[in-house]
Formats: sequence, C-alpha cells, structure tokens
Amino acid sequence: MHGKVEQIGARATQPHRRDIDGLRALAILPVLFFHAHVPGFSGGYVGVDIFFVISGYLITGIIAREVDDGRFSLLRFYERRFRRIMPALAVMILAVLGLAAWLYLPGDLEGVPKSALAATLFLSNLWFFTDTGYFAGGADVKPLLQTWSLAVEEQYYIGFPILLMLLARFGTRARTGVVAGIAIVSLTLCIFMQRDTTGFAFYLLPTRAWELLAGALLALGFVPTIRACWLRETVVWAGVLAIGAAVILYDRNTLFPGFAALAPVLGAAALLHSAPGTSAGRALALPPLVGIGLISYSLYLWHWPLIVFTEYATDRPLSGATQIAVIAVSLAIAWLSWRFVEQPFRDSARMPPRTIFRLTGAAIALLCALSLALLAMGPWPSRFAPAVLAQIAGRNDISPDRKRCHDSFMRSAQPCVLGAPVRPDAMLWGDSHGVELAHVLAQQARARGQSLVERTTSSCPPVLAYEAKDARCAAANRAAFEAIRADPGLSRIYLSAFWANGAFDDP
Repeated sequence: MHGKVEQIGARATQPHRRDIDGLRALAILPVLFFHAHVPGFSGGYVGVDIFFVISGYLITGIIAREVDDGRFSLLRFYERRFRRIMPALAVMILAVLGLAAWLYLPGDLEGVPKSALAATLFLSNLWFFTDTGYFAGGADVKPLLQTWSLAVEEQYYIGFPILLMLLARFGTRARTGVVAGIAIVSLTLCIFMQRDTTGFAFYLLPTRAWELLAGALLALGFVPTIRACWLRETVVWAGVLAIGAAVILYDRNTLFPGFAALAPVLGAAALLHSAPGTSAGRALALPPLVGIGLISYSLYLWHWPLIVFTEYATDRPLSGATQIAVIAVSLAIAWLSWRFVEQPFRDSARMPPRTIFRLTGAAIALLCALSLALLAMGPWPSRFAPAVLAQIAGRNDISPDRKRCHDSFMRSAQPCVLGAPVRPDAMLWGDSHGVELAHVLAQQARARGQSLVERTTSSCPPVLAYEAKDARCAAANRAAFEAIRADPGLSRIYLSAFWANGAFDDP
C-alpha cells in the first residue's frame, strides 16, 4: 500500500503519494461524522465508496505491474492482504465480543457472535444482507456492521488477481477492455437494483464491484494523462465538488448506490488520476490530512463499535460533549491501533510471511472458537439479576396478528378488522411499528365492544408525500387514505410509524 505505485498504461513509476493519504482522510472523516450525527454530513456514508476506488487503484497497480514483470504470486499477494487487514481487524473483533458480552442485554447479544464469525471469515456483507428480520436488531445494536465493506473487498480480491493473470497473455488493451466491460455490467446491475429494498445493491459484490473497478481502470491506464495544468485543476476541483456535494446533499433517503454513487466514485477517480501537482493535491498532502489518512483503516474499524456501545449504554444518540468525546476517543484508539498493531505487522523483517500465515490462521481459529462458544451459551441471562430479566422479558413480544395483517417485504396481507365482531369505528394506519400498537388498541376496543381496522405496511410511514424506494408506499398510503374518505363511520384515525426514519427530513 505504501510502496511505489505504477500507472500501468503510462508505464510511469511514481513515489508514494501523500495526496492519496489525504484522500483517505477525505473518505473516513465524513463516515465518522455521519455516524456520530454531526450536522452537515448526512451523506457521509459515501466515504466507503471513496475507499473502494482507492483500493482498486492501488492494488490493481501493484498486481498488474507484477503480472507484467512475470513475478506475481498469489501466495505473496494474499500474505500482503493478511498483513494489511487481519491484525487490526482481529483485535477489534476480540474487543467487540468482550464488550458485547459485558454490556448487551440477552436479546441483543445473540447477533454479535454471529456477525463476529461472519466478519472473521469475510462474509459479513452476506450476513447483514440476510439478517433483515424485523427483530434482528437495527444498526444501533450491530457493532460489527462496518465490516461489510471489508468483506466486499476481500471477496473481490479472491478472483480479481486471477482474472488479471489470465488476461495477461492477451495484451494490455484486451485486459483493460475486459475490466471495463465487467465494470459496465456491475454498474448497470447496481442502477437496475437501486430501488431494491432487500439490501442486495448495498451489500453485495456484484453491485459494488464497479467502484473497485473504477480505480482499477485508472491504474490500467484507461484514462489518458491530462497534460494541461488548467484542465487538471478543473478536473480535480470538480472531483472535490462532487464528493462534497454528495456528503452534504445526500441523506438516508437517497437511493443509494446506483446513479447517486457516481458522484463520489467519479470524484475520487478524478483526484486519483490528476491530483499530483495541483492545488487540491497539495491540500490533500497537508500533514493533518495525511496523518488521519494513515490511521484511516483503524479509525474505520473502531469508530462504529465505539458509537454503538456508547449509544447503547446511554440509551440516546450522540450529542454535545458525548459526541466530541467519542470522536476524540475513536481517533486516539485508531492511532494506537495503527502504531502498535498495524505497523509492527507491516514490517516484513519482524514478521516474515510464514509468521503472518501462522498468526492469521491462529487469529481466525481463536475468533471463530470464541464466537461459537458465545453462541453456544445463548443469551447468557445469568449475567443479570432476576429483577432485570423480568423487566426485559417482554421486549421481544410481537403481535399475534403480525403475519395475518401486516403487509411486509416477505408477505402481502389485506387490512384486518381487530377487536369485537362489529363494524369498525377506528383505523390504525402506519408502518411496521404500528403493528404492535394496533394489537394493544384492538384489546382495548374488544373490551368496549368495538373494533378497528389495521392498515400497516413495512417501511411506509403514513405520509402521502413520502418518497419511498419503491411504489409500495405510494399505493398503500393512497389506499388507506381513500378507505378513510369512503367510510364515514371511522371516528378515530391512529397514525403510527418509526418517525425517526427521515420521513420529514425534506419539506
């Protein structure tokens, strides 16, 4: 990562680029501030896309140069990947398992060892894609959620080096053409799937590969070098503007990835391609940004579990002094991880390849064993006093009418009449959070000899103008509204939803 990098198409060798370290800072800081709820960074999640482009650019440059020189080794490549990725990741996962076992309530603990097992095996994107059950727990109880992007990268690097090796015999033009073709297919699939609500486009490699391949194409010389200084300045500042606009203007309701991902990806590509020698390149090479860029990997690993555990312990989102403290602690732990975990393992004199493979195998075995042991222990209720267990016993109770009455992603359902066998005089209109309220209201209505209609649809708050990711919400909400207008006997309308999901972010 920090050696010399060659732009294959131009055959020009250049020294370590400090501006790329600065670009890493430009990627991690928005992610950190977005997760920490800092105003003005509602689209900070696009930093992950910038990391993908950087990775594709740097790693492809190394692979292609070694393949062209006839000295590429898959074994050596994966040794470098283990050396770069595993040490800090293993320490973080170990800490998360310990903190979760100490802090989490029984109902929340079960998912942590499962995600730890997936993260250790670089399958966490698949785990979080499939872990979409309503009571699987939100992001606020998933301290390893950030590892999904590492899984995407490592899955990509299982096959990509082999592809470049196979294409070497056909020449650089054919190699670049094939890589460009795969990138186009991946981008097309990403755009086609952008309205999908299952998380496929977000979590899985087929719809994310194009972002890594965008960087790869730069390293393969797909884009010619720009000679004119004024044009390079224009390109790099357009890239900065594209990234900045995405960070500021995007939010949780933006259809992402898809077309929206083009802004940060192309912005990062512009900076990687043309930043050297420009004013933006010099700005990115300033020591503060370079310093943050150097610790960006550890900062990415550690900031999210620190935020999750802090919010879990305090039962409130970060704000004020707590927000500042968590950001500061994240930076401090990231530096410690970089200095005392990452750096020693990158020293091939101290850690030869055989040692790296042995320690990687031992770390994977240890983390898998601990995760499986924690899973075997189940929710581990003995950690808590009986009074505490009694208090939380009902937190996972669900409405018995959920399967029959709730229109979810997994099944369709018609509106239900709940309560006494009489004409309903009330309606509960809402999303999946309204299901539980409908059950309580139905019990009260039954006791009074009354009934109510339940109309609930997953992820669809009862807001007619709400922009959802598909047409389901518009149709469901319009049907509910028309049902209210058509039935003068409805004297009470209850609106229930997860209002914090951003339904009112836009006027």
